[in-house]
Amino acid sequence: MKYEIKNGWTDASEELKKAVYDFSVGYVDFLNKGKTERECVDAAVELAEAAGFKPLSSFAGLKAGDKVYAVNKHKGFAAAVIGKKPMTEGIGIVGSHIDSPRLDLKQNPLYEADEMAFLKTHYYGGIKKYQWTAIPLAIHGVIVKQNGETLKIALGDEGDDVTFVITDLLPHLGNSQMSKPAHSFIEGENLNVLVGSMPLGGSEDDKKFKANILRLLEEKYAIDEEDFTSAELEIVPAFKAKDLGLDRSMIGAYGHDDRVCSYPNLRALLDAEAPEYTALCLLTDKEEVGSMGNTGAKSRFLELVILELLSRTGSSADALSLNRCLDRSLCLSADVSAAYDPNFASVYEKNNSGRMNCGIAVSKYTGSRGKGGSNDAPAELMAKVRKIFNEAGVLWHTAELGKVDEGGGGTIAQFVADLGVDTIDCGVPMLSMHSPFEVAGKMDVYQCYKAFSAFFDRK
Repeated sequence: MKYEIKNGWTDASEELKKAVYDFSVGYVDFLNKGKTERECVDAAVELAEAAGFKPLSSFAGLKAGDKVYAVNKHKGFAAAVIGKKPMTEGIGIVGSHIDSPRLDLKQNPLYEADEMAFLKTHYYGGIKKYQWTAIPLAIHGVIVKQNGETLKIALGDEGDDVTFVITDLLPHLGNSQMSKPAHSFIEGENLNVLVGSMPLGGSEDDKKFKANILRLLEEKYAIDEEDFTSAELEIVPAFKAKDLGLDRSMIGAYGHDDRVCSYPNLRALLDAEAPEYTALCLLTDKEEVGSMGNTGAKSRFLELVILELLSRTGSSADALSLNRCLDRSLCLSADVSAAYDPNFASVYEKNNSGRMNCGIAVSKYTGSRGKGGSNDAPAELMAKVRKIFNEAGVLWHTAELGKVDEGGGGTIAQFVADLGVDTIDCGVPMLSMHSPFEVAGKMDVYQCYKAFSAFFDRK
């Protein structure tokens, strides 16, 4: 069989076009509802319950066809459809992540300088810092008060009556700034969000501008300055996900990485019916900073969920049964790949690059330079995945993340593989990855869903 990369829009039927466009509507809604990992979990629970899924903890026993979900500390999510085969024969896992590069507020963020009020930030994940200046920004997250009350915050989005910004230097005074390397002409410590310029009238406080912001926060949310110390507030782009291009063939949005794989993962699982092998959708946090912590892929959450499933399906919930299940399981590590961009052709190796609108990109390995930080999937697994995708008519191609020694990156694949699971990377090729406005092709988003559905339904 000849290997060829084919653009999915070429000779696409009207039926396929309609399916692609219809699927993108739900995805855009998911993006707009979930700008943080907590919001994505909330949206996932809402979709799961609407599809008839129930909390795993509510079941004493499970049988084939049962649909369950579990939440990991508000930032991780797993859902499963119980298969016909015993779990000790293995399960099918699709794992993706729901955190995205952003700016986090520091724990003591509010200050004033020269009659303006600002919030200090600490960037999260790999960003180009200059891309975050002079664009409208929103504040999303939670504040947990000392009494345990949790306040959800979403302020500054497109359509709201306010927004926020990180200022930049005018070009007329930018000669020294522009002579610096791109990675340093905006310093991380200068990513300060402008939130006010009005003093508190009648105040004797020597910091009247900061005091006015605190007054407004107290009036709106009944919080004080110390409440910032137990808050998780994220600065995200204020604009919404939108169709991109005159042909509406693409979606421009913040957070495609990796919600562009997480939504098809979730939808494929929710649509699964009576699979042979138990099908499991895993949504994790912290991938952009190394997958550590008790909500990242290095945590024990996946093992705990599988043990809970084993115990409720009649298998022994012991170390031997767990390890047999993991050893016989397959996992698709669903994360984005870099789409070939002709404007920056020099960093790509064209024969082995992800291509927009050519379907899901399968990466036998990721990592950097000498495959450092990679899970290098075995050829046997690659053959199984090829077979699953080809038999289901999934549009796919292989991809690497740019030229050897040009850079690189990793996914959660290595951490799932560490558990003994045969794991391979695949996902949507993307332009402008890690920017505030990433670009994905609608055809690829749909083919991603189709691929995960075929994987969950494998025989």
